This record gives sequence, C-alpha cells and structure tokens, in this order.
Amino acid sequence: MHTISQYQDSFIAFLNAQIIAKEPQNLYKPIDYILNLGGKRMRPVLTLMATEVFDADYKKGLAAAMAVEVFHNFSLVHDDIMDDAPLRRGNQTVHEKWDLNTGILSGDAMLILAYQYFEQYEPNIFRDLAKLFSKTALEVCEGQQWDVDFETRNDVTIEEYLKMIEFKTAVLVAAALKMGAIVAETTAENADLIYEFGLNLGLAFQLQDDFLDAFGDPKTFGKQVGGDIMENKKTYLYLKAIAHAKPDQQLQLKELFNVQFEDNDEKIAVVKSIFQESGAAQMTQQAIERYTLKAFETLEKMNIASDKKQVLMEFGKNLMKRKV
Repeated sequence: MHTISQYQDSFIAFLNAQIIAKEPQNLYKPIDYILNLGGKRMRPVLTLMATEVFDADYKKGLAAAMAVEVFHNFSLVHDDIMDDAPLRRGNQTVHEKWDLNTGILSGDAMLILAYQYFEQYEPNIFRDLAKLFSKTALEVCEGQQWDVDFETRNDVTIEEYLKMIEFKTAVLVAAALKMGAIVAETTAENADLIYEFGLNLGLAFQLQDDFLDAFGDPKTFGKQVGGDIMENKKTYLYLKAIAHAKPDQQLQLKELFNVQFEDNDEKIAVVKSIFQESGAAQMTQQAIERYTLKAFETLEKMNIASDKKQVLMEFGKNLMKRKV
C-alpha cells in the first residue's frame, strides 16, 4: 500500500494534467480555479486507496477519483452560492470572484465533466460507476434541499439531521470508496462493505466539520468560523444544545436562530457559550468517535489483508484529529 501523501501527489499530478484551456474562458477558468484551490483531496484519495486495497494498481482509479473530485467541487460552488459564502479554503468563492451567473453555469459544466471521466473505463465498469454516481448525485441534492429546509424549521430532530448529513456529505465519501472497489473489480460484498465503512466515516467527518465550524481555528479551518451560526443552521451542536440546555438558554438559542443580527460576532460568542455549557460540544465529539468506531467495525467483515485494514483505520483516526 502507498501512503496518503503518495496518493495525494499522484492525484494532484493527474489533476494538473487535466487543465482545461477551452473557450469560452469565463466558463472554464472558474473550474480550474476551484479545482486548484487545494483542499484535503480526501475523496479522490479514498478512491485510489480502495482501488489498491482490493489488489488493483491504484492508478487505475485516477479517472474515477477525478470524477469524484470534480463533482465534489461542483457541489461546493453551488453550496457557496446558496449560502452566500465569501470564502472557500481561505480564498474567494467562485461567485464572489466572478459573479452569480458564472458560478451557476461553471458548476453545471463541472457536473457534466465529472461523468465524462467514466468514459475511460470498460463498458461494464463504466455502467457500475455511472449507476452509483447518478444515485449519489441525486442524494447529495436531496441532502442539500433538506439543509435549506431546516433553516426555517424549528422542529428538526436529531434523526432528520443525521439523514440530511448522510445524503449531503456521507454518501459521496462512501461512493468514493466503492468506486475504487468497482474499478478493482472486487466482490459485490466487499464493495458494499467499503461503502458502509465510508458512510459511517462520512457521518463522523461531517459532524467534525460542524464542530470545527463553531470551534475551529480561523487560520487553519479555511472557512468563516461561525458560518453555520450566522446562517441559523440547525446542526448537531444546536439540536443537542436545545435538548440539554437550561430552559432560559433554550429560549435564548431559539430566539438567536430566528433572527438576523448586525453584530454576528456577539451572536457567535453567545451561541458557542451555550454549546459548551449545555454539553452539546462534548456530545458532538462523542458522536464523531462513535461513528468512526462503527466504521472500523465494518472493516473486520471485509475480505482483505489485515495490513490493508490498518491503513483504512489510520485514515479514519487521522480524520478525527483534523483541524481543517
């Protein structure tokens, strides 16, 4: 097995070779821009890792990994528009750097480009990749719509929230891994198990993202800290605080999340204080650990060498410790 940094280097080299120098420039320049802003490259790395876990040359997974990364960045471009976010990975978002229409159209083009990478595979592999990708893309859209709906609802449950982040985030992590399994042509059982592993890892990853949004370091997080609070998002932190805070804090939290404030810094500080005092911050960290351990349990059922299980386990452990 190769190291994470080796997968990253190989993928970045492949990505750099894909630079699109086509006309019109105002369609393709934003695509190059967002794809080259950096980021963790977690999803494409997972595709490459899974390809090698199932005894194929990981480079065979590069095109599928590229499809995953292009789709992920397409979703970020459109999410940033919907959230009116100014920053992505510490840089201007596409719609801020260009304009709203460019962000919409370049995002649409990215979705189509993602599918084109599957054309590099044999028909049977192409079919399975495209089928999984279509299911995943639709689920991501469903998750995003739930996310938007929850902003104006005051009765969101923990179960609803977990389903939303499963679709918005976790299914793409799971699909990235299963695509590696499909490319490697492993058994259907192995492919399903690594999907389940990725689903639980993806849930842990999104809960960690929610936590970092409130409590992360602005220098390393890359996004605006407190963005979810400013946008009145009913995250796991918020829902746990509502369930466990004192009655006066519950009322204050509900009031804060039903209005827009001119002084967002004060709002963020008050909400974070309630998150901590209610135990919501600690409970969120416990949930992150719980889903990560659930992912590890799935590894035990997988028909792969123990050293390869260990590689996947180390990746999961590192995600739990991330600061970005």
